[in-house]
Amino acid sequence: MFTKIRNDFGETSEEERKIKQLWTIERGSRTCDEYVQEFKKVTGKSGYERRPLIKEFKRGLSGAIGRSRRTPNYHRRVARKGSKVG
Repeated sequence: MFTKIRNDFGETSEEERKIKQLWTIERGSRTCDEYVQEFKKVTGKSGYERRPLIKEFKRGLSGAIGRSRRTPNYHRRVARKGSKVG
């Protein structure tokens, strides 16, 4: 029975597996560079592009970086301080 349920409702494609991985990636205690490298590996065949991809990237960030980038007017505040937004 478990096999039938898994076959009927389980992951059916590499794209679905990549999406599931994408939903669970978090920066945690890794460096931002390490997080970016893993994120890039998973996004390749996820089918995600542009805004949904950016949303998942930001979701996976942790700590002050993630919180500050998700706050309203983040880019305006950074630009006002004279920093480049990139």
